[in-house]
Amino acid sequence: MKAHPLEIKLKKDGFFNIAGLDEAGRGPWAGPLVAAAVILPTNTTIKGLNDSKKLTAVQRENIFPEILKKGICAVGLVSNTEIDEKGLGYANKIAFKRAVDNLGVLPDYLLIDGIGKYDFSIPYKTIKFGDSCVKSIAAASIIAKVVRDTLMESYDLMYPEFGFKMHKGYGTFMHIDRLKKYGPCLLHRQSFKPIKEMINGRS
Repeated sequence: MKAHPLEIKLKKDGFFNIAGLDEAGRGPWAGPLVAAAVILPTNTTIKGLNDSKKLTAVQRENIFPEILKKGICAVGLVSNTEIDEKGLGYANKIAFKRAVDNLGVLPDYLLIDGIGKYDFSIPYKTIKFGDSCVKSIAAASIIAKVVRDTLMESYDLMYPEFGFKMHKGYGTFMHIDRLKKYGPCLLHRQSFKPIKEMINGRS
């Protein structure tokens, strides 16, 4: 992946600690939302770097340690209960803020995947489909995805009946079948319509 023209311009303008931000886990019915912030030094090359959705799980896991080695990385998590209490929009914003706060280095500019407005004191720009064209955002997308998938696999040990290792909390046929059989667990997002309807139907 080549450097995005905006990244090149920002560095010419004196912005060197540019952090790319992306998240994983907006759509699942269970588990946390995970955001990642990644600062990549100028001219960093990572073979195969791309939007996490365009990579296989094996490809993501192979690239993940190289991003950690070459970049400055941090994540921010928002639990399913916090999502239920405050909403997904809030969760997305606070997850990004936590990721930036956890970097240990103050970025001088943020490049954020998608659209929207944020309350950062740091200058930022949102880029639609940024995970496909901005190196630092692509790297953040991989970090967020791998961290979230790993968490869901660990939750599978706690709740093996739901098969979280297989579907990572998304609304697959397998997940629906297990929900019908066992009902929601403590990891499910009760504010999400399918889970809410199931709870109301059982009560």
